[in-house]
Amino acid sequence: MTGELEDAVLKKPMEKENRKDAQRATGRDSILAVQKVAAGYHGNIILENLSFELKQGEILALIGPNGAGKSTILKTLSRVLLPIFGTVELAGQDLQRLSGNALAQEMAVLLTDRPKPELMTVRDVVALGRYPYTGRLGRLQTEDEEKVEDAMAAMDLLPLRARDFRELSDGQKQRTLLARALAQDPKILILDEPTGYLDIHYKLQLLRVLREKAGAGMTIIASLHEMELARLLADRLLTVKDGHAEHFGTPVEIFREDIIAPLYDITGEEYALLYGRSENCE
Repeated sequence: MTGELEDAVLKKPMEKENRKDAQRATGRDSILAVQKVAAGYHGNIILENLSFELKQGEILALIGPNGAGKSTILKTLSRVLLPIFGTVELAGQDLQRLSGNALAQEMAVLLTDRPKPELMTVRDVVALGRYPYTGRLGRLQTEDEEKVEDAMAAMDLLPLRARDFRELSDGQKQRTLLARALAQDPKILILDEPTGYLDIHYKLQLLRVLREKAGAGMTIIASLHEMELARLLADRLLTVKDGHAEHFGTPVEIFREDIIAPLYDITGEEYALLYGRSENCE
């Protein structure tokens, strides 16, 4: 990806300054605080000593090799998995104390597991993002309908709104599921490999949408395989390898040969070929 990708994030520095001004004006502190979390499956720890904080409107990208533990982190942050030790706090509240509906109004999640809704159109699937707000009757109000329309427009789905979800291509299904998460209008959006199945055009479109949402105050956490996307999109990066969260910082702090090369088990020459020689490591 060349200049077009960079153009997609040219507004990033200004948006970051706007978010900082908004945080100073309202006195907001961290919206998500992760403290000494150990996570795993069936009591077996596969990731430990995870601690970081994010402010409203920040974008965090998780990077690292396959099987490093990135998906386990996202499942723990979204309460799909319970922490074995430690706490996750959302706006000062322990995540475990929130009801399911309250959590759904605060957080939207798109993991790699692909749902298979039966007899549902694209519009029906996107509208599922509004049901945390509709009460027992499940009726969408005008505001809900507007958010569904906006989410479909953001993912270029309006021409497909009446299509059966099962008949879509993988890329169209991914855009529909992304739109469902956007329609939920959460404070925190958690995405596991959101650019999977998307071609370059829609990867760029997703970048622009995520930056716009972050500029409006949404906090976003995403695992990404594409390093250049992570570097350009994120305000913070978390490197994960062998069950350990090793480094947390800005892209400038993380994109160094002495961090990225051992993270992916590549040589200094390979790093230089991909990203240029780091001045800190010459």
